[in-house]
Amino acid sequence: MEHPVVVITGGANGIGRCLCETYLAEGYDVAVLDQDEEACAELSALFSDKRGLYVASGDVSLESVDQPFVDEVIHRFGRLDILIHNAGIGHNASIFERPIEAFDRVMAVNVRGAYLMSALCAPYLAMADPGHIILMASTRALMSEPNTEPYSASKGAILALTHSLAVSLGPRVLVNAISPGWIEVSDWQKESRRKTPVHREIDRLQHPAGRVGTPQDIARACLFLTASQNSFITGTNLVVDGGMTVKMMYAPDEED
Repeated sequence: MEHPVVVITGGANGIGRCLCETYLAEGYDVAVLDQDEEACAELSALFSDKRGLYVASGDVSLESVDQPFVDEVIHRFGRLDILIHNAGIGHNASIFERPIEAFDRVMAVNVRGAYLMSALCAPYLAMADPGHIILMASTRALMSEPNTEPYSASKGAILALTHSLAVSLGPRVLVNAISPGWIEVSDWQKESRRKTPVHREIDRLQHPAGRVGTPQDIARACLFLTASQNSFITGTNLVVDGGMTVKMMYAPDEED
């Protein structure tokens, strides 16, 4: 019970993996739930010398998975201070071709999982006074590309769930969302899927910040929102996108 404890769903790849490594480096005990068994095994092996890491594989949309996971976290660590629901999936296809089961699956992982984990963790988070919940939304909650309806809808729901939980659980639990923009995760995947990122000049110029985002940008935002000094921030959505969503885009002028 010496160290604060953070639960990270979807913590074995991408942003979640960076969050895991960041909070471990900050002295937290970390519990990860991820459905990718290969990535979970790789993460466990990478930090096999860390006693403060617990990694479990399972479907976050199922209460039969979430309840035993939370019980084991409390059994191992004796406390819970932060929940970061980072698990998320999408399904890109034409609305005329996408089976409704695909829409339901995205909503189950992204929204049902967030609600379930929040409900199960909240009693323990309240003991931290304040505990923290961060729900990973997306700039796709506010803007879209074609054929992304399930993902966009789920992230919009996350924003609504954030302010609802903040009102219901405050002041003992503070609840915020983070909306990443373009975050390059190719080099934060499990080894079998890892790639070296390559960006064009136009990719950088789309961002007023002058670059594409990294998982470390999101990790630093999480550390900010879960810092004890920032206990007056709840119910908000922090957009971390290098300014991309505030930059107006025009088609180039046609040449004469």
